[in-house]
Amino acid sequence: MKLTKRTSQIILRGFLFSLIFFFCVNIFSESWQESSVTFRTVESVRPVWQSFANGVGYFHGKTTQTQLEFWALMIDLKAPDTRIVTRTGNTNAGGNLSMRVSSFVRDNNLAAGINAVPFDIVTAQEGQPVKNMGIVISEGRTLSGANPYYDAIIFYEDGAAAICRQTEISSIENIENAIGGFHQILADGQPAQRTLNSADRHPRSAAGVSANGRYLYLLVIDGRRSDSIGATEGETATLLRNLGCASGINFDGGGSSALALRYPDGSVKTANQPVHNGFPGRERAVAGCLGIALR
Repeated sequence: MKLTKRTSQIILRGFLFSLIFFFCVNIFSESWQESSVTFRTVESVRPVWQSFANGVGYFHGKTTQTQLEFWALMIDLKAPDTRIVTRTGNTNAGGNLSMRVSSFVRDNNLAAGINAVPFDIVTAQEGQPVKNMGIVISEGRTLSGANPYYDAIIFYEDGAAAICRQTEISSIENIENAIGGFHQILADGQPAQRTLNSADRHPRSAAGVSANGRYLYLLVIDGRRSDSIGATEGETATLLRNLGCASGINFDGGGSSALALRYPDGSVKTANQPVHNGFPGRERAVAGCLGIALR
């Protein structure tokens, strides 16, 4: 039987859809479901991890004494199916262009992504020229230079991760990826000195590393909502510690805070509720992001 061009296209699309479906159901956990666990205080939080995908755990929590809502991921950096991705905003010949974290996840075929580097122009529009205010190293290439005032998280070629001053990155040898943020807020399992007298509350994005460097933790805390008022740096550090981190870094926060996930049905959306310029649910376009790919 001779197939028409239209019939061949339909068969090909069906075949590709089957491959995509097979990939999704085998990578993402069938038992995963959106649910939260409530605790009284930040200090009492103990993670209840669900399997989100191969090598990736998910935890959604709330606290009541100080009203906070937060989402976290735990990534096994030694898992064969996981890979770290760092990127600046969409690029053109003139430099970086702003993009939303959800677009970063969708366009790079990632499982999850979080905003990281502070940047110079606040906008909800994608495709606007922006400048990263910190280092970005992607697959061994430096995309953005170091900021002498801030810290960064580094991912080495051997799969380990660490947090350090950006000025300490004198060479990219043995570094596969790195991305800057603001300051280290957790060191040796204790909140850093700078967090002890900080009372400002904001939405927060943060990352942390386990003591052995094997596990990466991503955290976003909502703020500027009546039922989630935003966290201090100290509360953010405490949450990172309770999740399992020995060290942690505070990323760009406020209206930039967003954790985007690719859900088992293939859709990509933010797990939290970003608030850009006072509009709940409006996602800000940012510059540099950190993401998780599943091989």
